Amino acid sequence: MDAADLDRKARTGAGCIPAPLVARLLVLGHESEVELQAGRGEWFCAREWARLLGERGRRAEALEVLAPYLATGWWPAARARAELLEAWGRAPEAIALARPYAVAGGPPLEFLARLLARHGHRDEAITLLSDGVEDGALATALVEVSEGAGRDEDVASLLAARIPAGHRCDTPWCCRGLDPDTAAGLLATVRERQGRVDEAIALLRTRRITSVNDDDQLAGLLARHGRTEELGAYAVSEDHGHAARHLAGVLEARGDVEGAIAVYRRPDDSAERRYHGAFDLAALLARHGRGDEAIEVMRALADPPGGAEDCVVETLCTLYADHGRADEGLEWLDALGARAGADVGAGAGAGAEEWEFFRVRLRLLAGLGRLDEAVERARAHPEGDTWYAAWTVSDLLAAAGRTEEAVALLEPHAHAHRTLLAGRLIDAGRVEDAVTLLQRHEPEPDTRQWWSAFADASRTDDADASGTDPYDPWSDTGAPAS
Repeated sequence: MDAADLDRKARTGAGCIPAPLVARLLVLGHESEVELQAGRGEWFCAREWARLLGERGRRAEALEVLAPYLATGWWPAARARAELLEAWGRAPEAIALARPYAVAGGPPLEFLARLLARHGHRDEAITLLSDGVEDGALATALVEVSEGAGRDEDVASLLAARIPAGHRCDTPWCCRGLDPDTAAGLLATVRERQGRVDEAIALLRTRRITSVNDDDQLAGLLARHGRTEELGAYAVSEDHGHAARHLAGVLEARGDVEGAIAVYRRPDDSAERRYHGAFDLAALLARHGRGDEAIEVMRALADPPGGAEDCVVETLCTLYADHGRADEGLEWLDALGARAGADVGAGAGAGAEEWEFFRVRLRLLAGLGRLDEAVERARAHPEGDTWYAAWTVSDLLAAAGRTEEAVALLEPHAHAHRTLLAGRLIDAGRVEDAVTLLQRHEPEPDTRQWWSAFADASRTDDADASGTDPYDPWSDTGAPAS
């Protein structure tokens, strides 16, 4: 066992049992397997087994489980041990353990600072983070841990120094570390909690990049402070639709559903905002029992020439299915295929439906109790023997409780679906086969480029409590196993 190998496996998911499948093993009662693999170098098994032992009062045993991993000097192992110690009320030991790792900066320093702040050493935490303010993650932590410490002006001065007067980045690589936009956002957070809301707004209006993690900080600030007129004006000019979403949310929370609907239906919105707003509007209508109207909204997007993009079609057909109109969804797909000149009724041949639409058809058929028909049509499709077709059909079979059939379908595509197949094997009680498959070290094909086209956004039934999908090979690491 060495740190480099542990790190490679933890980052890529290759050759190991990933965290979501460890959780799946435990849910299904396979504790002995998790314990066994924890002693054989399986990090995610060790981390989870140590946590369980700690919860059961077997703390010395929990620390012993982590000891071989900690001996490699690998930071995640030290962090896991420190988290256990803190949870057990032994914060001084956790701090002492983390401190040597924090010398290198980065995540260990952030962890130590937050740990110090939680246990009565906030001034030291602020000092440590202030020294690393050029790092965006450390600057964010500084703003968070300094709240209520009476050091807001000190923090504001550090952040203001990172916002050069008159400078605007013209490329993503212009300002490394804490860029001016991020610094402005963090400084705005400080000003807002000081009650200096106008200053916060002015700062946020200077940003070049306003959409971060699919949200807009200025829109959120205006919404929090009830400044709906300003938010409405911002919604007219903000290109990503975040301001409109916040405004509609404020109105919906007040019980003004019609007002929220009107936000998304403004005639002066750009085509781009209308496009993105249609999804939000459909969701809003569906939440309030107006599914027929939601379907019409998506039909208005999908029916014009060029409007039937895969995400639009999937959303529309999901609405049809969710509102007991799956047959109409199938009819709409038939009409779509007819307009495109495809022989969709045959389900095979040169004119067959494109797979990204065909997989939606399969789900509608399965939802109508016509699973066997869906499987047969998938086998007859020109793309029916591909790895992505196997994924779709195996999901349908597994959802119907036909796990062994799902396994058999995936086995010829084990390289592309190692984690997915392993999850199905676990469900079928074939734990040893699943572990053997996961621990193979042979190279796997990179299917990343196909993800957007064929990932099934509605596959949430098997998600674990953290929101990750135990059968999704990227859900734990952010990258496909390779």
